[in-house]
Amino acid sequence: MILDIVKYGHPVLRQKGARIEGITREIKKLAEDMLETMRANKGVGLAAQQIGRALQLTVIDVRDVKDRPSWLELDGKPADLNAFMPLVLINPEITPLGEFVSGGEGCLSFPEIFGEIARPESVDVKALNEKGKPVEFRGGGLLARVVQHEVDHLNGILFIDRMDKATKEELRPQLDALQADTKAALQKK
Repeated sequence: MILDIVKYGHPVLRQKGARIEGITREIKKLAEDMLETMRANKGVGLAAQQIGRALQLTVIDVRDVKDRPSWLELDGKPADLNAFMPLVLINPEITPLGEFVSGGEGCLSFPEIFGEIARPESVDVKALNEKGKPVEFRGGGLLARVVQHEVDHLNGILFIDRMDKATKEELRPQLDALQADTKAALQKK
């Protein structure tokens, strides 16, 4: 089922997600629905906060992005990224690694708003998958960027918080308009 994506200005986007203590049928269904929602909106990642749920759950799939490569290592050895996707990460813990690299980012909760964000070039990830099994990997390139972006969401941090001041000021009119529209829509409910 395709879910509604909440937009900037919705308070849930600033909430730290609750740890998921058990992989229930509801959590499995939520992960499936989030993957379907992400694909329908042509995204590469989606956090639970973006569909109005403050939980430590995110889904990622970078297979179809050809112009921004990703790489993956399992147990220190290169692995087939395509065989590992899509990812469902529950209660993820990350360790960013390497130099900071600037790259363009957007967000499904910020339609048509993009900015350059500097993030570490790779990341170590520990999480549970939708079956409750441990998942550990090192990712780089776009995969590292998406993991960090989504884990930020799980902690109530938005990509605009990572922008330099000049970029954020340049986007201020769009951000203010989006926030006002979201708040107005929430008041009608």
